[in-house]
Amino acid sequence: MAQVNRATPEQVESALARRVVDLEGFLALISPAAAPFLEPLARQAQCLTRERFGRVVQLYAPLYVSNDCVNACVYCGFNRHNPIRRTTLSLDEAEAEARVLWEQGFRNLLIVSSENPAAVPVSYFEALARRLGSRFPSLSVEIYPLDEDGYRRLARAGVDGVTVFQETYDPNRYRQVHPAGRKADYSWRLATPERAARAGMRRVGLGALLGLGPWRLEAVGLALHALWLERRFWQTQVTISFPRLRPAPGGYTPPHPVSDRELVQLMCALRLLLPNVGLVLSTRESPELRDGLSQICVTHTSAGSRTEPGGYTRPGQADVQFRVEDRRSPGEVAARLLELGVEPVWKDWDAALHDTGP
Repeated sequence: MAQVNRATPEQVESALARRVVDLEGFLALISPAAAPFLEPLARQAQCLTRERFGRVVQLYAPLYVSNDCVNACVYCGFNRHNPIRRTTLSLDEAEAEARVLWEQGFRNLLIVSSENPAAVPVSYFEALARRLGSRFPSLSVEIYPLDEDGYRRLARAGVDGVTVFQETYDPNRYRQVHPAGRKADYSWRLATPERAARAGMRRVGLGALLGLGPWRLEAVGLALHALWLERRFWQTQVTISFPRLRPAPGGYTPPHPVSDRELVQLMCALRLLLPNVGLVLSTRESPELRDGLSQICVTHTSAGSRTEPGGYTRPGQADVQFRVEDRRSPGEVAARLLELGVEPVWKDWDAALHDTGP
């Protein structure tokens, strides 16, 4: 971090003079010295995004299936010590939730669950993926970390993506905010994207929970992790999410809140370092910020999200993981993107693309 803090305006200008930056240039672009250069940084990120991805944004929806958790993450609404209403959807109930999302236009689902393998074992996700595969060409999971065989089982069932947030790349901070439960093992979680990629997942998503630690430290962790995955698993698409801590049951206050300007600086700097990586922004953020970043560097975004199991068919009967900020319907989000000159894409993948014939 000393190199980041020592960066000069001249080093920032030198980095901006390059179309794609190396790690040294990235460190300059996330430095305090780069803060006054936000507009040229955003323009550079916009040009590179349009060159590599075009004027499109992929839409997806989260499908929460359980908030029954064995962990005690101090920042999370699903913390096992929080007195919340908990539920785990049956397969029929989860399929009914998915049907609502399909009728709204979604063809890309992210299946989300808290960590309790007794409530939702791997076999549950296998069965759900097989039920949903005929309707949804792309199914991803954001669940508890699995071993490589577990991810192979999901891949055979039709899951093609895995998202797992490290939450924080600072091992000391990680221990402080994960005092108990399966999630307390920093190294096991850190190696999860590698296991998923080895298992043949088409897409692997990373993320740090912004607010837990200094954002520049998390930025370096994300950058190094993504670079390593890209070089070792070049056939796997890497995406990065930018979840900022939102109000949730338990009332946790983030010690290092991240401002809108800092978030934009982080995302645009990562675009210049990682031009082929998908950048994801969820409904945690305001409509105005999401609309603006969709024109600059975002490639994937959620819409109409509910963060509790059963939220699409019987909202309010279980407690949420966190409050969403963008409450627009999927149709409203898609219409706004079109107004901004960005094409909302509901489907950009089909398993038939991997069918090489006899």
